[in-house]
Amino acid sequence: MWECTLRCNLNCRHCGSDCHTDSCKADMPLEDFLRVLENIKANTNPNKVFVIITGGEPLMRRDLEKCGRAIYEMGFPWGMVTNGLAMTPQRFRSLLAAGLHTATVSLDGIGDDHNYMRGNAHSFDNAVGAIKLMGQQPDFVFDVVTCVNKRNLKQLEELKELLISLGVKQWRLFPIFPVGRAAEDPMLQLSREEYRELLDFIKRNRKEETRITLDHACEGFLGNYEGEVRKSFFTCNAGINVASVLIDGTISACTSVRSDYHQGNIYEDDFWDVWNNRFEKFRNREWMRTGKCADCDMFRYCEGNGMHLRDNDGNLLMCNLERIE
Repeated sequence: MWECTLRCNLNCRHCGSDCHTDSCKADMPLEDFLRVLENIKANTNPNKVFVIITGGEPLMRRDLEKCGRAIYEMGFPWGMVTNGLAMTPQRFRSLLAAGLHTATVSLDGIGDDHNYMRGNAHSFDNAVGAIKLMGQQPDFVFDVVTCVNKRNLKQLEELKELLISLGVKQWRLFPIFPVGRAAEDPMLQLSREEYRELLDFIKRNRKEETRITLDHACEGFLGNYEGEVRKSFFTCNAGINVASVLIDGTISACTSVRSDYHQGNIYEDDFWDVWNNRFEKFRNREWMRTGKCADCDMFRYCEGNGMHLRDNDGNLLMCNLERIE
């Protein structure tokens, strides 16, 4: 993952990165990230390493097409995560010409419910427009992600039908974890009953629905819901097969991990060396066997939950299994 910018054109209530239109940190120069890719390419097949461009909002970069084309010409397939606000037909065509392989678009409700989450009156219409463009592009692989909260929980069936009408084949739903702006907003946190309602909705539709595939995100271990609400059993791939280069050059794992589990910096360290010789906290998680995890019978399946649910001191922010049971 490449956190190419911290600038964003929205002001989302649940932003884990706390991004703004004018970031205090400049966008990372393309040339700096390409040096990382050159390092990776010298050691492994670039066709088997997928680059996800994220932010902030990647479309804030005017040179995004240049970035994508350079990544593609080095042999790396690439995709992006976007809120869709700045996507136009012309921009989409230019991104496809630059080698865009996949995209993920966020949609957190219908009409005002989405706009409430995103802090922009045009956000819903523009996100729907972006999704429609992708749905009309033959063989383009994309999905939609929805952050489920108290406000949109009851409209998931209606939202599902809208997505199907737009050509969406893959839909990921997940609760909002208490990090960044979301930590202080009780409207964004589902109760135990509401969380089970979400899981039952996904489980039911995975069994009955053939027009669209629903998945719970890799949010955490889900007990008896494992095997029922997503295509694979829980595993946190942060630092296992997922790495990231953050805006300041930090080498980390999944960009959802907002606590300080950084492993190095591209301006000081060799990325390939860091990838092979560090990341111990991600790859051996016995250190998580403390607190409520110390005597938990499920630890061998859960391994302490997702890394994004640990604070700087290693404390567990939230236990998904506890919420269910």
